Amino acid sequence: MWQDLDAPSGQQYDWDDASTYIHNPPFFQHTSNDLAPIASVEGAHCLLNVGDSITTDHISPAGKIAKNSPAARFLKDRGVAEKDYNSYGSRRGNDEIMARGTFANVRLINKMVDQVGPTTMHIPSGTEMAIFDAAHEYKNAGIPTIILAGKEYGSGSSRDWAAKGPYLQGVKAVVAQSYERIHRSNLVGMGILPLQFKEGENAETFGLNGSEKFSIDTQGGKLNVGQDISVTTECGKTFVVTCRLDTDPEIAYYQNGGILHYVLRKLKDE
Repeated sequence: MWQDLDAPSGQQYDWDDASTYIHNPPFFQHTSNDLAPIASVEGAHCLLNVGDSITTDHISPAGKIAKNSPAARFLKDRGVAEKDYNSYGSRRGNDEIMARGTFANVRLINKMVDQVGPTTMHIPSGTEMAIFDAAHEYKNAGIPTIILAGKEYGSGSSRDWAAKGPYLQGVKAVVAQSYERIHRSNLVGMGILPLQFKEGENAETFGLNGSEKFSIDTQGGKLNVGQDISVTTECGKTFVVTCRLDTDPEIAYYQNGGILHYVLRKLKDE
């Protein structure tokens, strides 16, 4: 049966836009030959305000695709029957599915809403909705987003989609009390800026609940290892955080928009 399958030939994969299992991801759609300054984060809304020990299992798509989830709606709109929704693991080759499954964990506690689960408050409309739906609304409006977090953000197993998913949802920065080592590195690899509250400080220290707008000066990407950065809210409140770009190579990755773009440009130069 394997031998009877019609296998394509050629040096490049022939992407099928109708496939719900394998999709051409947008990671390189806007990659140019030369470096461009990293735009500062201006007027960002908070997508999530979470507490301590948010694990990669809370973030990364995993398990069965729930029938009322954004991923299920996506599949239904493409004619896939509910019995064939399958799991996120089986569809990890489709970025459109995985982006919809990011932060879809039913045990996620988001301080911006009262109920436990994968919802958040879309601040401009004042409407509670699925996290992906809110992220989609922000992206369509050209509004960047950030995440507020407590201690040990990204703990647990190293999962690549725990960084890819937020990137696809439009998250530009995470401001946490502390990070799990590998996840922090993975965020940098996807061009998401990890920022850390100073010792003894957190979102509550500054009276932040996630309804604010945030601005972060990225200095065009010309940052130094571990330097201090100011975060300003729309009401004029400013607090200082530590930039968790911990090595010179990580600064280079961030300046390139992530490690994928860095490697692509290196290959081009060689």
